[in-house]
Amino acid sequence: MKQQEQFPLPPFSIYGMTVHYELYNYEPNSNKTTFVLIHGFLSSTFSYRRLIPLLAQHGAVVALDLPPFGKSDKSKDFTYSYRNMANIVVSLVEHLHLSNIILVGHSMGGQIALYISKQRPDLVDKTVLICSSGYLPKSHFSLVYSSYLPFFYLYIKNWLVRSGVLKNLLNVIHDRSLIDDEMMQGYAAPFFDERIFHALTRMIRDREGDLPSCELQQIEIPSLLIWGEEDKVVPISVGKRLHSDLKNSRFISYEKAGHLLPEEKPQHVYENIVEFAGISEAQ
Repeated sequence: MKQQEQFPLPPFSIYGMTVHYELYNYEPNSNKTTFVLIHGFLSSTFSYRRLIPLLAQHGAVVALDLPPFGKSDKSKDFTYSYRNMANIVVSLVEHLHLSNIILVGHSMGGQIALYISKQRPDLVDKTVLICSSGYLPKSHFSLVYSSYLPFFYLYIKNWLVRSGVLKNLLNVIHDRSLIDDEMMQGYAAPFFDERIFHALTRMIRDREGDLPSCELQQIEIPSLLIWGEEDKVVPISVGKRLHSDLKNSRFISYEKAGHLLPEEKPQHVYENIVEFAGISEAQ
């Protein structure tokens, strides 16, 4: 299986921040499908490492680290709203002159994909939502108020340290045998940078609630919803409710699978996405 990453990549900055992204199998002025991968909360492009080479057989793939995650900047001054994060993705797509876009969003990334689908339906052909966040309200007033305390970022840091990478992975992966040193190191690496805890404090303050039913029902872009039936983070009931609200959607669920499907079921996810995109696996 050949995976092509193009070098050098044009640098991309927005809102005064440099955004890390990876581009695979890209050909300028090509009309082939482009898969745009948006990761979830406390994650990065690392979470798509098993899915990228599969999708890159059938089109261009761009994966980015949403600030403040992964290798992207971790500003204390940026407003970490879903709307701004959606704007980052849109701006990167336009910066690279990408077309024939299929958005793929996991967890929080799914909600950002929905924001993009609502704001810029002209830009998106189809949307794939993998265990997408849904119907979460804005942070409680007391938590938002607490985020203004000078040392609140230390509370965030201590909470993540106490949780630990292993405990968090056990919560999102049903098949525990998949958890190895490479996985643990990959998900722990971004948190070695102290700045992320300041940025997460801002995110608690800035995050809007998820799109309500009345706005979801206005989205007409074809959507594929993929869920793990053992998802402890975003229960399958959320997926079924999203399926009900998104008028042009299909719903698939996997038995004995949890929340982190790009890690746990990459081959299944790939096959479902390719079929949904209308691409022959023989291509």
